Amino acid sequence: MASMRVEKVEGLQITLNDQKVGVLTHYTGGKNILSFSPDFAVLDKRDRPIVSFTQLIRENYFELPQVSTQRLSPVLSNLLPEGALREFISRELKVHSENEFPLMVHLGANLPGALKATPIAAGELPAWALAHREQVEAVQVNIDKAVSKQSLAGIQMKFSSVRAPDKRFNINEEDNSDSWIIKVPSNVYKQVPANEYTAMRLAESVGIDIPEIQLVKLTQLHNLPDIRLPDEEYAYAIRRFDRSKGKRIHTEDFAQVFELYSHEKYEKKNYEQIVNAIYLHSPQGLKNAQKMAKRLLVNILLANGDAHLKNWSLIYPDGITPQLSPAYDIVSTLPYVKGENGAALNMAKVKNWYETNMETFKKWAERADVPWQPIAVHLSETMEQARELWPTMLNELPMLESSKQVLKEHWRELHSDFRIG
Repeated sequence: MASMRVEKVEGLQITLNDQKVGVLTHYTGGKNILSFSPDFAVLDKRDRPIVSFTQLIRENYFELPQVSTQRLSPVLSNLLPEGALREFISRELKVHSENEFPLMVHLGANLPGALKATPIAAGELPAWALAHREQVEAVQVNIDKAVSKQSLAGIQMKFSSVRAPDKRFNINEEDNSDSWIIKVPSNVYKQVPANEYTAMRLAESVGIDIPEIQLVKLTQLHNLPDIRLPDEEYAYAIRRFDRSKGKRIHTEDFAQVFELYSHEKYEKKNYEQIVNAIYLHSPQGLKNAQKMAKRLLVNILLANGDAHLKNWSLIYPDGITPQLSPAYDIVSTLPYVKGENGAALNMAKVKNWYETNMETFKKWAERADVPWQPIAVHLSETMEQARELWPTMLNELPMLESSKQVLKEHWRELHSDFRIG
């Protein structure tokens, strides 16, 4: 009889607001296995906190381990940063950027939302967390370099911070009652902080729910890592809606909901599927669908071509009830992407901004089984407000003048249902 292969195994305890929900094991062969705690799985589902929206849809969600190689399963992988920030952290750790377990070890103490990953000492891994690796003898080892930092999903260089009483921002991993995300200027595109600030203020003026935001001078940032920045004066700051009075509020983006990886955020799903999930499984389904419709319209009006799956999130203020989160990452992308003409995902099989009209939204609602009339009222109200407020507001906001001209031209080219000016 052949002897069993021996592999070392490391483990992370996964908690949700300090409640143990599972264990993530990592084997030297590259396998990562997320196993849910049997004690958590048997809790009454009416009282059991939400780890993932998927548990509302799939009855056996907690019974099956989530097995992956190199990357973690999507529910955890999407909590890690993308792009330049991931590359920066990977270089610091001297690991490959797609080897996600070391990243989770490093970042697990301050993930987005309320999940946390903390090291488990050798010999303390529960038997149920080791039962899914057949034909392997697991030798438990301690995790090295378990130094917690911060993780903010997204492709832009951004950092968690707290605002001090003197209004300066301290970049670190600690949370308090005044926790913010800082987005530093881009080395590729000009004045992105001013662009995002402008787009978010315009969205807010027509009733889009946004967190508190402000432009912050780089000189007001303390402990900023040693990274190359352009010669610009301001960063963009947005208050964290997943933190409140020092407590963590669980959130998840729709890549997590649909169990997709970040590189699939422009693929496989559409805006009907997002709104259908919200409408069917949220106690305030229609209200959330109306919010999403308004936000879709605002993204079109602001020429935001990057409203992909990871830029739509659910929030669980009570730990159980899903709601559409406040808006974030609304940027006018057209000034940076010459010739761009459409949304990140399909809406009623249409992406092109200039071909989208009220009939497109009606088909979107019908395809998602959402009542149309309550949606139509909100869209009409949004258009009235945008036409009244935006031309004057845009002139007074800090977006680059050349970007303002691009946006004004975009408004003139939209279908008459959505034209401004």
